[in-house]
Amino acid sequence: MNHPVTCALSDFSARYLQAWCDADRGFPESEHLVGLISPCVIADDGQNVTWKPIQRQPIIGLDGVEKGMDLLLHSDINAFYGSQFSGDMGAMFGDLSLDLLQAFNDDDIDRLQQNILGHLVTQRRMKLKPTVFIAALDDESKVISICNMTGQVVLETLGKDTRQVLANDVVMFLQQLQPLVTEV
Repeated sequence: MNHPVTCALSDFSARYLQAWCDADRGFPESEHLVGLISPCVIADDGQNVTWKPIQRQPIIGLDGVEKGMDLLLHSDINAFYGSQFSGDMGAMFGDLSLDLLQAFNDDDIDRLQQNILGHLVTQRRMKLKPTVFIAALDDESKVISICNMTGQVVLETLGKDTRQVLANDVVMFLQQLQPLVTEV
């Protein structure tokens, strides 16, 4: 857990858990995770899954993406997705409400890699600089991504060369996130 992104993600996850606790909600819950097996599941009552982030040892890389695209991913991307199992976490970045995307289990890692491959293939076809999404917004035409070339965190409009730098790196981005407790 020496990678700076792994440490910053672990810190945000702890702040996220604390926000749920402070709201007298206990651990995070999700109805979308019912029936899924994961090391981060605390309880599954058939209607909601209670979970908490769990560190993954060792950290894994998104090898399927790298092989599929013949592209070396920025180390921050591998650290972000490969260091823990977790449900997606709601957060605010300034006035942007977002869901910080995470892998819930190994099957989720496989699905995530397929989605990232599709994203990168589209970007390559459109001659755009490669990015890997890390957060979803209510506006489905936009995502928050890591630029594979610079490591900057950007707000991008899908299918367009419209990108706004939000943070110089993932650590700075994660440090500025404010946890958001959502209703189940």
